[in-house]
Amino acid sequence: MSTIMYAGTAEGVFTIEGDNGAWEVRSRGLGQWQVNDIALVPGSPNKILAGTRGDGVLVSEDGGQKWTKPNRGRTGPAKVRCVTVSPHDPATWYAGTEPIGVWVTRDSGESWEQFDSLWDIPSIAGIDYPVQSVEPHVRDIVVDPSNPDTIYASLQVGYMAKTVDGGRTWAMVNDNVDADIHNVVARPDDPKHVYVSTGGHDNRLGTSPGRALYETLDGGESWRPMAMEFEQEYSVPLALHPLDPDVLYSALAYGPPPLWNREGGARSTLVRSNDGGASWQAAYTGFEEVEHDYVEAIAFDESAPDHIYIGTRGGGVFTSRDAGESWSRVEVDLPEIIELRVVSTDEAGG
Repeated sequence: MSTIMYAGTAEGVFTIEGDNGAWEVRSRGLGQWQVNDIALVPGSPNKILAGTRGDGVLVSEDGGQKWTKPNRGRTGPAKVRCVTVSPHDPATWYAGTEPIGVWVTRDSGESWEQFDSLWDIPSIAGIDYPVQSVEPHVRDIVVDPSNPDTIYASLQVGYMAKTVDGGRTWAMVNDNVDADIHNVVARPDDPKHVYVSTGGHDNRLGTSPGRALYETLDGGESWRPMAMEFEQEYSVPLALHPLDPDVLYSALAYGPPPLWNREGGARSTLVRSNDGGASWQAAYTGFEEVEHDYVEAIAFDESAPDHIYIGTRGGGVFTSRDAGESWSRVEVDLPEIIELRVVSTDEAGG
């Protein structure tokens, strides 16, 4: 059985195919764009969405061979930082943008509308992201798996906004959580139980109770820290096992990326919890030997849930076929990896 990996990178989307441990890059598209996110459309496994930093959401219907823009010539998102397919309707997609914006399409990208109501939150206008050439932006969007009207949008160094009425009104959910929320995961068995990875902005200021990872049991009304067993305060990827929501993976590092070029580098660690985030352990993969590298993406193959894949900032891909007990490197040469998605050839009709 073959496996297809889609890698969103700083230089486009790579389609990588593997069979019995042998991997090759099958195609590369959108090489002129930084691809910040990739989404797969349920029921259409050859259909891939790519969130580009400049040309909105582009779509491939053939597994990454050709790409189109459904709303070409019409209003839509431009600098896309994240793209999410609603778990309730495969034709409804959300895009988070730079500068801060949340967009929705209900016709598979043909037309888009922006939730201007997000800016009714007074603090949105005051968000400052002190990184040259990057504006404040929406880092991740998650739709409650039990209620399509409940949506979370994480804001880079601006906490997280939540709507419970399909985007008509929004409120901040920021009680005792780090301001720099990156990825968001809602448990399918208990959607008010939400996990987030953060950049540790407030930890470095000494104003937050935790470091890199947090959880809420009440849909964001209150938060508590996780993974306090580790000193690292920076995290990006966060992934939930597709069959066992008590199993989570993340990656930690010391300091934000500009500091990783110092002696000692990121000192990054892949971490795992087997008890819903109550405790965490390190999971050695091999990427740690590159001191300036960091895991940006973690993906599961839902058709083989114990198969895990990680992609690193340095372009490395590692895989485990035994739920993280052992790892091997995928011998492909990629640019900086930002996101990974994985399907089997059976799902893809291959």
